[in-house]
Amino acid sequence: MKKERNKISGLYFLITVLFVYLLLFFVAPQGFYQSVKISGRIFSSVILILVAVVVLTAIINYFLNPKKITKHLSKNAGLKGWLIATTGGIISHGPPYVWYSLISELQKKGMSKGLSAVFLYTRAIKIPLLPMMIVFFGWNLTIILNLLIIISSLLIWKIMNRF
Repeated sequence: MKKERNKISGLYFLITVLFVYLLLFFVAPQGFYQSVKISGRIFSSVILILVAVVVLTAIINYFLNPKKITKHLSKNAGLKGWLIATTGGIISHGPPYVWYSLISELQKKGMSKGLSAVFLYTRAIKIPLLPMMIVFFGWNLTIILNLLIIISSLLIWKIMNRF
């Protein structure tokens, strides 16, 4: 029932957006062309990441069975599950919204809410940006801040698993 309602609301949203674009085309053609140009730029910058996430989700669905995922990423996974989620969060790149569908799929297969939160939280550590952070803020702040993110993700994991 809920899934069907989401499809209908998504369809309403699509129809509304198309209607607004159509209206803009007749009312302000210059604005329409500018809007399409900007939307196209955004779409072209996100499409590769979306395709990668869809492919990664397909690979996970094909190779990992739900029992393995439940064992390593469930609420009772332990430190190994936390370590997997933390490492995954740190090494993941791109905007967070492209990871939401992958995490949603993993949750359907048994991943705990706590480990999902850990993954999203530890994404704040950006490996490619660490050298710049060191230049601007120094070694001490960089190391301490990143350690605090990792350590506090343990607390987030425990709190989220309680809810």
